[in-house]
Amino acid sequence: MFIGHGLLAFAVAAFVADWRGWEARRALLVGAVAGAFATIPDIDVAYALVGLLEWQAADGAMGAPTAFWDASRDVHRSVTHSLVVGALAAPAFGALAARSGSNRARFGRAAAICLLAALVAIAFVWDGPIAALVMSLFAASGLLVARAAARASTLSPVAVAIAALWGLWSHPWGDLLTGSPPDWFFPFPSPVLESRLVLHSDPTLHLLGAFGIELATIWLALAVVCRLTDRSIPATVNRRAGIGAAYGIAALAVTPPTLAVSYHFVFSILGVGILCGVVREASSLRRPRAGYPGPPSPDSVLEVALTTLATVTVALAAYATVYQLLVVSA
Repeated sequence: MFIGHGLLAFAVAAFVADWRGWEARRALLVGAVAGAFATIPDIDVAYALVGLLEWQAADGAMGAPTAFWDASRDVHRSVTHSLVVGALAAPAFGALAARSGSNRARFGRAAAICLLAALVAIAFVWDGPIAALVMSLFAASGLLVARAAARASTLSPVAVAIAALWGLWSHPWGDLLTGSPPDWFFPFPSPVLESRLVLHSDPTLHLLGAFGIELATIWLALAVVCRLTDRSIPATVNRRAGIGAAYGIAALAVTPPTLAVSYHFVFSILGVGILCGVVREASSLRRPRAGYPGPPSPDSVLEVALTTLATVTVALAAYATVYQLLVVSA
């Protein structure tokens, strides 16, 4: 869900900005800022790198990811995923995006840094040094995004703060399907939504459902991009996306994936999608090119992205159909 968090925040923020009458480029910018802030809570997985330091090659091929995720459970979806922390951090990030050198702007930035430092101190008091370290990474990441937004756009501090709030608040909901629920109200108790939402009792169908929701989020983001840039999705997707239907046979050939073990499914289905998205027709591959062709055009990049996504979507539908009809019903 790492990508989905950012793309959902981007899509909704850009769509709302467009609906409010913002110019297309500015709507895309505020969407990009919201998407960047939506990815920041997952900075807490940086601590999980310590798990790799303890991993021994003798543990086997799955030892590294297992050690990584085992270590991540200590802090993942805790202090950085709190709605309370997001509500306090968002205005601070907005103040840090001020471009003015006035006394008011300088005071606002100083107050923002003090507020973020207070969040680090609270994390230390409530959860200890590891939580404080993660909160420090969270604050530093938000500061970088805020300053980048100030340099690359004309968005006001208020707009950046609203984008930050939406990004930080939209993030935790995507974790309800793929892992343990976040610590919603840290540093206060979180007595609501204390267990994972289950889409289906069959663990494989649950994974396929969660994967489908992730694909739908990506489709939403690309649909917003196409809307704001006056492009057509059907006209952009290449017909080779239909090759993804052949992936259905994988349901009979490989171990059914679950949330616990899904690498073989995710990597293979994405591989099929990327291959179909990147590889051109044989005629275009044989066409001679004089000199360096230059960077790809936006239309070419969009075609690759949409064709890849369409291929993966077709592959998922084929896999789910074969699995349901021939594996589950057998």
